[in-house]
Amino acid sequence: MLGWYDEAAPEAVGSAAKELGASLTMLKVGKPENETDPVVKAAIADHDCTIYFARIGDQGRFDEMVPGKRSIMCYVRDIEMLASSYARASYGAFVDLKEAVNAILLTANHIKITCPLGTNYSGHATEKVRQLKTDVSVFRFPLGVPLPMDASRFSGQVALAHFLTPTGSKSYQPDSIPLDGTTAVEVENGRIVEFSGDTVQIGKIEQHYKMVSGQFGIDCDVVHSWHAGIHPGNDYLPSAAENPDRWSNSAFTNPRLLHFHTCGNYAPAEICWMVLDHTISVDGKNLWENGRLELERFPQTRACLERWPELNELFANPSQGIGLA
Repeated sequence: MLGWYDEAAPEAVGSAAKELGASLTMLKVGKPENETDPVVKAAIADHDCTIYFARIGDQGRFDEMVPGKRSIMCYVRDIEMLASSYARASYGAFVDLKEAVNAILLTANHIKITCPLGTNYSGHATEKVRQLKTDVSVFRFPLGVPLPMDASRFSGQVALAHFLTPTGSKSYQPDSIPLDGTTAVEVENGRIVEFSGDTVQIGKIEQHYKMVSGQFGIDCDVVHSWHAGIHPGNDYLPSAAENPDRWSNSAFTNPRLLHFHTCGNYAPAEICWMVLDHTISVDGKNLWENGRLELERFPQTRACLERWPELNELFANPSQGIGLA
């Protein structure tokens, strides 16, 4: 499990599947690599549905869906999370909520993102993303983010802090680097223009981008897309510093976090920026405010609360645990 998952959660899900009459195979896998394991590939081909309690399920989440196959990427890392409100909340409620948030963002004339560290970044959805029917080829469980917003029509400043982390797409080392203080990055229509701040820190960031882009032959200056968490049941208790990769790829569905996909002109690119306690203003009205998703302020999300009363308690008492003090 390599420190990301325990064995109890997949065993519990496997037992429940057997009780429902499913015939299943449980296969232990290693850490993500950049070449598909032939044993894993063969096992997937032999089954109708694959449930990933493993990071490799995230690597191909933007690939084409295979006809007749279903893949589920599970972000429940242990048995405690499986028993928590994060996993027990109605999946249908979050499908509905995701669609409502998508509708708000995709029809907006102007979206502005700010944060306490100085982010000031704005733009609007492109026709390309408005026409998307779905964003990923796997089912995410729990479901915790809306469609990634194409960043090619967004410009401004983003404040970088805490860590640069991988997106879960490809494997490389070092996968993360710590950030001391805050570095500002200027972005124009989805491209990095310049970094400003401490020169030593900027050198570390630029070297990391050079290393990742050089390894995969990709455009290091692309800011591809962004989205923010929508699941207030996500409670990440370990310190982010213990494993920044695990942190960013686990806590990202909490509404207190917004993340950018950068370095590579494809989804999800390779380097992630994590923005804490953001405010997202949609045509002058805040949908997220200081990291809190404000469902009452928009008719689309207010209707979700009416259709799914269980969401009221979750959003009234959102988890604050995101691995950062």
